[in-house]
Amino acid sequence: MTTVVIILIILLVIALAVVGWGVSAYNGFVRSRNTIQESWRQIDVELNRRYELIPNLVETVRGYAAHERNTLEQITSLRNQARALAGQSGGQPSDQRSEIEAQLSQAVTNLLVTVEAYPELKSNTNFVELQRELTDTEDRIAAARRFYNANVREYNTKVESVPSNIIANFAKFEKATYFELNDPIARQAPDVNFGEISQRPADTGQQQIAPQQVNNPVQAPQQQQYQPEQQNADRPPFQN
Repeated sequence: MTTVVIILIILLVIALAVVGWGVSAYNGFVRSRNTIQESWRQIDVELNRRYELIPNLVETVRGYAAHERNTLEQITSLRNQARALAGQSGGQPSDQRSEIEAQLSQAVTNLLVTVEAYPELKSNTNFVELQRELTDTEDRIAAARRFYNANVREYNTKVESVPSNIIANFAKFEKATYFELNDPIARQAPDVNFGEISQRPADTGQQQIAPQQVNNPVQAPQQQQYQPEQQNADRPPFQN
């Protein structure tokens, strides 16, 4: 066997090894992307479930706690903004949607803390069930978000690392978007001032506390059954 043949065989083996590594790396990116999409769908289902629960919660609280008018309008505004952003982005995560969802979580938590001052409301069976469902939903959102962000971190690390970034750039695998609390204010514990609440003027109902304005917010019916199969959960959280 001549030296030329040996060199050609070595080069062939190296080429096959490189091709094999490239195929393996590409398939790894596909698996990671599909895992991220699946974990995002879990979040999206729970977010849409919260959209359906909030109108019922608002109407129930309104009947017992008229003084919470501003708080209820704030929650309704944030809920409408979050749902509109979900529709505009095709159900995909974004920094703007993450911020609004975080503020909505904080507003709902604030309300549930505030209604502790209303014993009659706390004894209402419908409210107790809504409170339980919302609490469970928030817990599932938090758990799903941690799982999703862990998958995103692993995927983004491969996109940026050498030599796997070569395959990522060649196949146009882009970094995925995290879904987390980005607003330091939203991380603070609820601050409820009952004295301030009781002194709110009745004519301030038109002032909605919303950091971002979204055109044509989607208005959902107040009494709508939660049907996860109708949610826009099949769109990926990013595009190649």
